[in-house]
Amino acid sequence: MSRAHHSGAQPSQRMLRVGELVRHVVAEMLSRGAMPDPVLEKHVITVPEVRMSPDLKLANVYVMPLGGGDVKAVIEALDKQKKFLRTELAHKVNLKFAPDLKFRVDESFEKSARIDALLASPVVQRDLQGDDESQD
Repeated sequence: MSRAHHSGAQPSQRMLRVGELVRHVVAEMLSRGAMPDPVLEKHVITVPEVRMSPDLKLANVYVMPLGGGDVKAVIEALDKQKKFLRTELAHKVNLKFAPDLKFRVDESFEKSARIDALLASPVVQRDLQGDDESQD
């Protein structure tokens, strides 16, 4: 078992580079409405990240519709378009194999909002001000 399979391992430069290439292709196809799907046509969908498996055969594509609505319907619509997307990827990204695509909900916006709310809470603000006073 390689190092990248362990939960704490960092992705390789190659995994990051290929993930970014895949992200660009998928985001570009979504932005120009290249997929004839009524659900995808009525949403603006962001693709903040693509994580590749170490063998580059699986791409976890993280997506979020603008405003966060209809997430389940968007994921289902993208799953239906998977074969079309893989074909386009094979033409646009020079890889030995077109990766299998798994669409996932991007939860980083929710996580950062929770962190912002925690940092803005009165208890944390009091503690932060207490640290500033002790450093003087």
